[in-house]
Amino acid sequence: MKIHRKHLILFIVDIVLINTALWFSFFLRYEGMIPHLYRRNWFYLVLAATFIRVACFVAFGLYRSLWSYSSLPEMIQIFKAVVVSSVLQISLDYVLTGFSISRSVFVIDFGMVLILIGGARLLIRLRREIIYSWELKHKMTKRVLVVGAGQAGALIIREMLHEHAVTHRPVVVIDDNPDKLHHRLHGIPVGGNVQQLAQVAGKYDADEILVAIPSAAKDRLREIVEQAKKTGLPVRILPGLLEMADGKVSLRQAREVRIEDLLGRKQVRVNLDEIAGYLQGEKILITGAGGSIGAELCRQVSLFGPAALFLLGRGENSIYEIDRELAVTYPDLCRKPIIADIRDRVKMEQVFAEYRPTVVFHAAAHKHVPLMEDAPDEAVKNNIFGTKILVDLADKYEIKRFVQVSTDKAVNPTSIMGVTKRVAEMIVQHAAMRSDTKYCAVRFGNVLGSRGSIIPLFQKQIAAGGPVTVTHPEMMRYFMTIPEAVSLVVQAGAMGENGEIFVLDMGEPVRIVDLARDLIRLSGLEPEKDIKIQYCGIRPGEKLFEEILTAEEGTTATRHERIYVGIPNHLNWERFQEDLVYLEKWVAVANRVKVLEKLRQMVPRYRPSEQWQKEIASSRVDS
Repeated sequence: MKIHRKHLILFIVDIVLINTALWFSFFLRYEGMIPHLYRRNWFYLVLAATFIRVACFVAFGLYRSLWSYSSLPEMIQIFKAVVVSSVLQISLDYVLTGFSISRSVFVIDFGMVLILIGGARLLIRLRREIIYSWELKHKMTKRVLVVGAGQAGALIIREMLHEHAVTHRPVVVIDDNPDKLHHRLHGIPVGGNVQQLAQVAGKYDADEILVAIPSAAKDRLREIVEQAKKTGLPVRILPGLLEMADGKVSLRQAREVRIEDLLGRKQVRVNLDEIAGYLQGEKILITGAGGSIGAELCRQVSLFGPAALFLLGRGENSIYEIDRELAVTYPDLCRKPIIADIRDRVKMEQVFAEYRPTVVFHAAAHKHVPLMEDAPDEAVKNNIFGTKILVDLADKYEIKRFVQVSTDKAVNPTSIMGVTKRVAEMIVQHAAMRSDTKYCAVRFGNVLGSRGSIIPLFQKQIAAGGPVTVTHPEMMRYFMTIPEAVSLVVQAGAMGENGEIFVLDMGEPVRIVDLARDLIRLSGLEPEKDIKIQYCGIRPGEKLFEEILTAEEGTTATRHERIYVGIPNHLNWERFQEDLVYLEKWVAVANRVKVLEKLRQMVPRYRPSEQWQKEIASSRVDS
């Protein structure tokens, strides 16, 4: 008989239990007065019983099971082994002595062995469960300090207590409301305010900090995060209301703090009824659907129950990704991914004729300022003539609404990207004057987290140990989060009537160097000490400050507190049409200097970069 080392103790215990059961069987049967015959032959009785029982236990695999995980099948095997071994004992007694041992002894022995052997296995299982539970409670369970004793905090604490008790254990809450201090929230004490966060975290031996205030203003959240960082503990937050489309608060939504959480203004509030009125039941086409803005447009538009959603873009991978995401999030939504180039008039005509969209969000564009400075003809093809193709088709196929996504770089542009987007706005305004389609453009600044933003670049530089490169110490930009910007784009689309250019309230501009410092701190490092900041100079086409309106446009309020409308410029539309014809001519022959000159004529406030001014001047001398 071969017994594994880990079963050796169990084997020895079984022998002890078998002998104990046999002795108790005789003791109980004869009420403590075991006859001399049995006491004299006790050694042989024990030897026979032990051999038969152990042999049956081995035969039924009782020493091959993992008893720490024992369950009903293992108990059945024990029962079978005890029954067979008892039958063999009775048979041996009959053959050798003709039933000299009382039948009641065998009955008692059967019950005692079954109870002792089975109980021993259950104790092994119970021991494992106790140890496992102790480890989870004292080693794996995170002790969570919750910031915020409001509704969200209460929901999160209740969820941790009932659904995540194994992994997360709320130990204390902090809140700045003095009326809540020293009270309990679902049995968890309110131990202090935000200024006392580090002290309270140490007192309650917290392992993690969870900020449960989804409606917190950015400056308030920044204050909380700065206090939390002093503890050296991991900090997670519940996302803002925009990211919780279903309005439900859950621990699964908690995530690490991002830079966009600390920048921006008060939470956007949109008119859901107004938005649903022009999106519900409509067939919606989104160009550039694989990009950061386009993909978020797809997500937010899908909330309002469109009849169909067409995802158009050139990049097959990005279109595939957003299509798969929507398939999971909105399985009943009628979707159609379309791989196409907005510059291809024939293909676009085919798309409009076949799918008959009723609302168009135009987000496709070349957006990288430095790259477009080196490729002005490509910027014109995509941003200007791609837009013109879509605008013309929207009129031809009687689209209800056309919303162009524009940029603050279109204002007093100093870059190719900016001036081409300004001309695209003019095309939209021109179309609105002669069409029943409701056209509008929505202008906003940089969005945090988009593929072309500086955030991913800074994060890569920090991960590499620095330095973080900033163009100029006074460089400033307006920033919005992607969900925030898109929600306002969708809202503005409901207001567009006659070629308006809607301007989103971008709040206060942010210094890029301050943004870099915040990102370094969020990474757990110190600016200049752990990660250096280097200034590399302003790139062609960039300016220190972005503007959101031209001097002529001015602004008027709309019914939404965060959206303004620029007063349309009065343009000579006949001259504008002629300019487009000449611009297309120079683009066709890739004459970049002529392209730039024509753009300057079309947008007098356009100031080309120094590089292009020199090239334009040089071409005039040569001619």
